[in-house]
Amino acid sequence: MPNNMPQAVLFDLDGTLIDSYDAITASVNEIRRIRNLHPLSVQEVRPKVGRGVENLLRSTIAETDLAVDIPRYKAHHAVACVEQTRLLPHAMELLGFLRDSGVRTGICSNKPRAFTSLILNSLEIAGLFDVVCGPEDASKPKPDPSMILVAANRLGIGIHDALYVGDMVVDITAGRAASCVTWIVGTGSDSLETLVSARPDAVFPDLRDMLSRLRIHGLADPSGAS
Repeated sequence: MPNNMPQAVLFDLDGTLIDSYDAITASVNEIRRIRNLHPLSVQEVRPKVGRGVENLLRSTIAETDLAVDIPRYKAHHAVACVEQTRLLPHAMELLGFLRDSGVRTGICSNKPRAFTSLILNSLEIAGLFDVVCGPEDASKPKPDPSMILVAANRLGIGIHDALYVGDMVVDITAGRAASCVTWIVGTGSDSLETLVSARPDAVFPDLRDMLSRLRIHGLADPSGAS
């Protein structure tokens, strides 16, 4: 194991560790059905994910009434998020490697914490995380950095001893604003080209490539660049 591993790795959830796009699309389409709107495809909903429920509904339902639609969405999603969410390939292997390496782990997601807890428990991975933060724990959702800073503080570590992992430009912006090393995987809502152009500290096609980097190099840049 390399000697420059982070003390903690903080993860986004949707598109980073889990594939929840079918579940989110189903819940969006339930609101659209009630409002007599045609259903959207997963491909149409996917780019709207990752910025919180309010932004999701505003971007997928014209003239949404948030006071009515958010409770409806949450009621439907409490079931859908358990039935239609799966771990992304190599997520369990990565989490196991970090646990075996003595690296602490956390979640920093714009998803309401109640849904995050339901998903982690249904996938039987809740015990692999030392801290779970949602929008309820931060002054603002990501891209504001407060959620990442809160998670590091609850772990009792300095932000420079943490690694943040996400899948969107929102995550890059949040990690950079938190002064946290930020790695990105291309398994979420934004294209690899878009992610590379936003200049995170590293971009990986998937979790397998990220795990390979950690196993061999830790946080070090294998190119030798500073």
